[in-house]
Amino acid sequence: MSGPARLTPEADRLRDAYLSYGVVGLASGNDALHVALATIHGADVVASWNFKHLVPLDKVRGFNAVNLLEGYSPIEIRSPRELV
Repeated sequence: MSGPARLTPEADRLRDAYLSYGVVGLASGNDALHVALATIHGADVVASWNFKHLVPLDKVRGFNAVNLLEGYSPIEIRSPRELV
């Protein structure tokens, strides 16, 4: 990805899909947007210390289920320790 990610209607729509499918709650909208931006910009992996809303396997599976339903590729979400 070159340059900073831009907020787009596509990212907003994917974030809203994560929220409407209940992957994370409304209070975690910024977390969902983080994953949406990484997804639409083609990132392979998101590294996060967020062990409550992003890193747990059930959350990763939820994000990826929505990605597949919405026509996007799956994305890995890992803790930085897993990537070193």
